[in-house]
Amino acid sequence: MTLETIDIVIIAGYAIALLGIALFVSREPAGHAKNTEDYFLAGRALPWWAIGASLIASNISAEQIIGQSGQGYAVGIAIAAYEWQAAIVLIIVAKYFLPIFLKRKIYTMPQFLDQRYGHGVKTLMSVFWVALYTAVNLTTVLWLGGLAVTSLTGWSVMTAMAALAGFAALYSLYGGLKAVALTDIIQVVILILGGFAITWIALDALPADGALGGLSFLMQEMPGHFEMILDESNPAYSDLPGIWTLLGGLWVLHFSYWGFNQYIIQRALGAENLGEAQKGLAFAAFLKVLVPFIVVIPGIAAVILAQQGLLDGAALAEKSDRTYGELMSFAPAGLRGLVFAALIAAVVSSLASMMNSISTIFTMDLYKSWRPAQPEQHYVMVGRLAAFAAMVIALFLARPFIGGFESGFQTVQEYTGFIAPGIVVVFLLGFFDRKMNAVGAFTALLGSLAVNIALKFGMPDVPFIIRIWGVFVLTIIAAAVVSRMTAPPAEEQTVKLGDIAFATTMLFNTLAMLTVAILVGLYVWLW
Repeated sequence: MTLETIDIVIIAGYAIALLGIALFVSREPAGHAKNTEDYFLAGRALPWWAIGASLIASNISAEQIIGQSGQGYAVGIAIAAYEWQAAIVLIIVAKYFLPIFLKRKIYTMPQFLDQRYGHGVKTLMSVFWVALYTAVNLTTVLWLGGLAVTSLTGWSVMTAMAALAGFAALYSLYGGLKAVALTDIIQVVILILGGFAITWIALDALPADGALGGLSFLMQEMPGHFEMILDESNPAYSDLPGIWTLLGGLWVLHFSYWGFNQYIIQRALGAENLGEAQKGLAFAAFLKVLVPFIVVIPGIAAVILAQQGLLDGAALAEKSDRTYGELMSFAPAGLRGLVFAALIAAVVSSLASMMNSISTIFTMDLYKSWRPAQPEQHYVMVGRLAAFAAMVIALFLARPFIGGFESGFQTVQEYTGFIAPGIVVVFLLGFFDRKMNAVGAFTALLGSLAVNIALKFGMPDVPFIIRIWGVFVLTIIAAAVVSRMTAPPAEEQTVKLGDIAFATTMLFNTLAMLTVAILVGLYVWLW
């Protein structure tokens, strides 16, 4: 299936509008040169709606749309745990973690580690995050995005990836976080519209009365695909081990990603104030509830559509990550262009956000330590070069790193899970344990990696979510014990919680309670 003229017009209009708005919002007043706060933190002037929209647009990348759609086809609604539990984590992060970060006026997560533990921990994590974002996150988004583009255009995967990378670089390198965050408002609207469009088309094509009837038909025909808690007999139990998705390591992955991940938290660090940052995260939490309906449900519908011969069942059976590309081909002309634009929006927004985070950490935490006291514009230039270099490296690593795996989405979770327990321990104990020191931090970070690798190969049958939870428990005990057996940190390094206001507004509390109530209802319905 190829793109028709109306599709190309829609996609071109989207691209031109995005580039034009990115250049417009990136302008600086006459006589003002862009400094590091402007480039890396949008001048600390982001409103709540821009923060919330940018969080979702940056998060809903190719790994979510393509990976979770593929998992919806292969597994079912249980994969939605990654979205719905994240909503609760966002609320916790907004209430208890953001006040600590914004009080310290930091640029990056490694900067907090420097203040709390010293230069060694900061450098270790700076190198790790730059490597992870480049070799795992960027490569995954490029590869999965390239697969979907290829399925609709017939381009080679390398050509598709190069086009996505070039477009993301074109609108983000000049403007920095401000260009990324404010254009993400457009991206998230297109994402939601395109996502609901593909859901409606897929459900409407089922042998039932309309899209709503299609959903009812789907639940009747495939009850096993509408269970949030999988049984041990389910083939996907190793990835989503039943009740352990609620009790185990999935929470560790969520806190690592949503609470201590530069790629995500950078939007909140660029907020006008704490209240705006918290409202932005609450808005994002509410939007997260919608994501499975526009990503996972179409993947489940694809099972029936493939059985009816409306989709290429052989291709889907070979690789479930092809599901969303097949669904895009199924859309009629015009709407296909909108859905394709939504996919591009997801991919380029995530690529741009990752580039900006890589450039921020590399420049502010590594390069600036090596060459301090340089002009502000020098660091902005270095940040742009670092972002471009990371994208080029990821472009050539994508096929050998990600191409051979069955599910790109699960691959990312597996890789990040090696160090996630250590990251969560270092930050949590850094916040709430005044005796936690640098030795304890190194114990958590290096121990988490070593134990995870040992268990991965020594006990390969243990589901990685359970493994991550076990490693987290061991790591937090080891870090606390080692910290108490060695010299305590300096008083000025510890977090003084008494100086920080954790109270939240009535609006935030209302949004939080509404989101939690909806999630409880969904879990009760789909248990």
